[in-house]
This record gives sequence, structure tokens and C-alpha cells, in this order.
Amino acid sequence: MESGNTFSARFGPALVLCALSGCTVGPKYHPPVTQTPPVYKESPEQFKETEGWTAAKPQDAMLRGKWWEIFKEPELNILEEKLRIDNQNIKQFFETFMEARALIREARAQYYPTVNALPSYVRSGTSANLGHAASGAGGVVSTSGSTATLITLPLDVSWAPDLWGRVRNLVRQGQYAAQLSAADLENERLTEQANLAQFYFEIRGQDELQKILNDTVVADKKALELAQAAYETGVGGFIVVSEAQTTLETVQAAAISIGLARAQFEHAIAVLIGIPASEFSLPVRPMTTAPPPIPIGVPSQLLQRRPDIAAAERNMAAANAQIGFAYAAYYPTISLTPTGGVESSTFERLLLWSSRFWAVGGTLTQNLYDGGLRRATINQFIATYNAALAAYRQTVLTAFQQVEDSLAGVRIQSQEVVRLKKAVESAETTLRVEFGRYETGIDPYIDVVTAQTTLLADQQTLVTTQMSEMTSTVQLILALGGGWDRSELPTVEQVTTKPMKSETEIQH
Repeated sequence: MESGNTFSARFGPALVLCALSGCTVGPKYHPPVTQTPPVYKESPEQFKETEGWTAAKPQDAMLRGKWWEIFKEPELNILEEKLRIDNQNIKQFFETFMEARALIREARAQYYPTVNALPSYVRSGTSANLGHAASGAGGVVSTSGSTATLITLPLDVSWAPDLWGRVRNLVRQGQYAAQLSAADLENERLTEQANLAQFYFEIRGQDELQKILNDTVVADKKALELAQAAYETGVGGFIVVSEAQTTLETVQAAAISIGLARAQFEHAIAVLIGIPASEFSLPVRPMTTAPPPIPIGVPSQLLQRRPDIAAAERNMAAANAQIGFAYAAYYPTISLTPTGGVESSTFERLLLWSSRFWAVGGTLTQNLYDGGLRRATINQFIATYNAALAAYRQTVLTAFQQVEDSLAGVRIQSQEVVRLKKAVESAETTLRVEFGRYETGIDPYIDVVTAQTTLLADQQTLVTTQMSEMTSTVQLILALGGGWDRSELPTVEQVTTKPMKSETEIQH
């Protein structure tokens, strides 16, 4: 245990200075410095030939606002607006943000004194069997069996000045946590928007696959009719009919199975826009288009564009404020407790000046020994901060990985699409030639079946790759942060202000 002289020598000057200036103890927060690469390795500008996809110009441009409008899909625009209003996950994150804002006001309440009114009325009487005599002018007077009334209206005030910044650090921690929650809200909003766009383009791709399979079924039915006619007239053999029948039924089965994936994507969109899956349908519209040029900006912009990076940085700031809060435990706590009011035996005299009473007091509490509790608490919060720093750096690394992955996906898939389109054209030519050779009796029907199977496989692979290219484009937008910017993060003043009444009402 430290002696009084030792404590005064060690902490006395600091206490005086802090008391006079209202200082805040604890480490100052400095945002982390992160080195970013000069260019994206997988950017199309780093390759001589990309065959189908290039980034938008200028290179430092970025998406703004409603990023999904770049696809020029009116149906998608309508769905995204519904998601913004009715998505339940977004609403949940919004209410978590509102909770974080309320915690700031709870912490700020400690800046101010608490005032309690404790009015009381007491009517009492003593027992007549309690003998108590009092000397009076006329001799001894018995007071047993007397009654008395006491009416009091006191006000108790309690206030602990924030001399060392304990409350200030607590408030700052709450403000940074609220900003973190705001960034989480934007990250969830962006994730849900991207999911909707991906599901939408998946459905359009499924519709295109359905069209291809339906067209193939029609063609195979005609081929079967020709084979049956040839067999019935004795020109063709039964094996040709059997092969044509097998080919048709296989394609018909594939055409039926396409409906399952489409239905599931449709149901997923219904959940995203906040309506029961039973009440939502998206009209069939076959579509496979090349993705639009996406402005990717420069790598240094990524740190300002991703809400998850902003959340990780605000988490560090909140952890730093916790360290300051823990350091304040080393300093004494001063509590002021003035009390005043009026008291009287009758209501008529209660408000007279002579009925007043008051008392002023205060206490100073200084923990001299706690078995290492304060130091352990500080060490705990330092470890929390260091973990938050590591999480921030990991978030940044993951962000660059996701951008590079998406860039590689779009670039490589665009090249695949170019090649697959040529393969489909060649397969169509082969089928026409092979069918003509079959009709003239040069080649057997099995060669036609082989050509049909090759064409269908190439067509399906093309559409599937086009869908992947489009969803990779959406993932690239997601990896780049969509249309969000760090400047949209609410300031500490904005998260501290009292919310509107409509934002704090119970929802039904």
C-alpha cells in the first residue's frame, strides 16, 4: 500500500493540473496508416488483350449513389427500391444503429447532476403508557399520548464532475461505436443490394437457358417425326427412331429441371424485398448481355469506399477510448451532494422562509490498493485495441483480395464468352451440315445426335458463363464498395443528436 507522502509526490501535480484543465487521460487515437498498391494487378489495363471487357474511363472514377442503375434494367431498379424500404435485415441493422445512438445519450447523462425530490408526510403519536415528564412553569407536565406532524419537501442533488475524462471517454467510445454501427448498416445494405442484383441476373440467365432448351425440344420433336416417317415408309431403321426419342426425352427432362433453380432465385428475391414468396413472381424474360464497363478507381480509394473498412477503423477508435476510460480509475472521484428543501408541521407554514433547511457536502474517493485490478483492466483494453488493429488490417487485405478476385473473374470470363460464342457458331454449322448429310444418306443419324448434343452443351456453357460474368461484375461492384463513400458516415455530432420521434416509436 502506498503511503500518503508517496501518493502525493507521484500523483499530486497531475491531479492539480487535471482538475484545473478538465483533462482526459489515456492514449490519443491515431487512425492506422495503410500502404496500398499503386494499381490493381488484375485490372484490364495490365493486360494487352481482354477480349470483351474493359474498365470505365477515367481510371480514377468511381460509382456513385444507386450503382445498380448502371445495368439499365428498369425491373431491377424497381426491386432495389423495394429492398431499400422493406428488407427486414436492413431494418434490423438500422434499429441496432438507433440503439447505439441511445447508448451515447445514456453516457452523456453522466455529465449532469441527478436531482431527486423526496416529499414525505409523517403523522405520529406516542403511547399514553410511556411516562415522560417535562418541567414547565406550572410544574411537571406529562407529554405521553401526544401527536406530532412532520411535512418535508427536500431536493437531493448528486454530481460527480468529470475531472479526468472518464465520462468523456465513455461518450467517445459510444460515439465511435455508433459510427461503427452506421457503417455496419451500410455494409448490410450493400450486401443485400448485391444479392438482389445477382439473383435477378441468375433468373434472366435461367430464362435464357429455358429458351434454348425449349427451342431444342422443338427441333428434336421435328427430328423424331422425320425419323418415324422414314421408318414407317421403310426408308429408315428403328434404331434411328429410338435414338431420336432418347435425345428428345433427355432434353425435355433438362428443360423441366431448369424451373427449380429459377423458382428458388425468385423466392430469394421475395424475401429480400420483404414479401412472402407465395406473393411474388418475376415475368419470364430471356436475357444474356455483356456487363457494362465498371469504374474501378485506384487502390488507394478502396479504403474510403468500403463500409466494412470504415467499421473496422471505428472499432479501433472505440477500443482506444476504452483504454482512456480504464486509466481514469487511477484518479480520485469527487462527488458533490447538496441537499435542501422545506419542512414544517403544517401545510400552511411549509413554504415560509423559516421552514427551509439545507446541507452541503462532498466526498473524495481514491482507491489506494485493488490487487492489480486497474492495471489488469487496462491490459485487457490494450489487448482489445491490438485485436481491433489486426482485424482492421485483415479487413483491408480481404478487401483487396475480393477486388482482385472479381477483376480476374470478369476479365477471364469475358474471354471465355468470346471463345464460346465462336464455338456455338461452329457447332450450329456442324449440325446443319451433318443433318444434310444424314438426309442424303451419307452419314448415320448418330452423327446428327452427336452434333445436337455438342451444340446444346456449347449453348448451355455459353449462357452459364455469361451469367457468371454478370454476377462477377456485381461482386466486383460489391468489392469496390458500391456507391458508398466514407464522407457519408455520420459524424460524432450527428450520431449524438436526439433522433426524430418517428425513429423511436414501437413498430407494429
